[in-house]
Amino acid sequence: MSKEATRDRYGKVLLQLAREDRNVIAMDCDLGRSTRSFQITEVDESRFLEMGISEQDMISTAAGMAHEGKIVFANTFAVFGTGRCFDQIRQQLSLARLNVKVCGSSAGLTQGPDGATHQAVIDVSLMRSLPNMVVIVPADGPQTEAAVREAYEHQGPVYLRLSRYDCENVFEEGYPHDIYKAVELREGKDAAIIVCGVILGHALEAARILAEKGISAGVINIPVVKPLDREAVMKAAMKYSVLVVVEEHSIYGGLGSAVAEVVAEMDGANRAIVAREGIKDSFGESGLADDLLKKHELDAVGIAEKVIRNIRQGEAD
Repeated sequence: MSKEATRDRYGKVLLQLAREDRNVIAMDCDLGRSTRSFQITEVDESRFLEMGISEQDMISTAAGMAHEGKIVFANTFAVFGTGRCFDQIRQQLSLARLNVKVCGSSAGLTQGPDGATHQAVIDVSLMRSLPNMVVIVPADGPQTEAAVREAYEHQGPVYLRLSRYDCENVFEEGYPHDIYKAVELREGKDAAIIVCGVILGHALEAARILAEKGISAGVINIPVVKPLDREAVMKAAMKYSVLVVVEEHSIYGGLGSAVAEVVAEMDGANRAIVAREGIKDSFGESGLADDLLKKHELDAVGIAEKVIRNIRQGEAD
């Protein structure tokens, strides 16, 4: 499989959208080349607004531009775009349902050597808590393309979580699925791995490792954390006895929490065990992306071990 960072595909699709629609504009905070938003200048330099290191001002300006009918893609590192700007996003975008797409680049541990100050590990939790906000965490290049185009089509605020990590392109070009629907990429019997984002390839490899150990694990990808595909989650909870939700994000407030909330509201007789596996109440740290994933057991071997532990725990209970 080819590898690609989701931020790279984002830049390419943003450029295409700018060619198709003169109302598409991009803003950035001194990170345009890193976030790939600068690529829009190939179409029209005037539609790229360099806001400097002024993220809160960027969101306020984006709100004003949206009021004038522009479709605004507001870009910066995820940690700044969600944390530093939370009040502006809440008051000016979410409350007013404005047509601004907050694009959080270099999210998660895989941001790498810049360390804890630059690694967004609670961004999904923050954005998911906001009314009217759609939250999308694409897993690879083709899914990112579908996500960006859906963000463009959606009338209202969207949080798009992007990564600098070169991950496997799992899906075919042209992403044939509805972006709001979960996709079961591998069926199993003993447990299901539910996953979002750029560790999807690791989850699939974990399922292959488990198969060699005689454990049949399904893999379900959920790209849209909000609104969650509740039907798919309930179906999985009735099909499997153990759901292991893995994400490159805190276990608090992200995909794991969203899945657990749905299952908790089901009839207890049909309820699977839900294990939230991700970053456990800690900040990130400086390091190479793959080393950090390994430390937090979010690589293929680590995910396989998490599944084994949770199956054993379920049997013990």
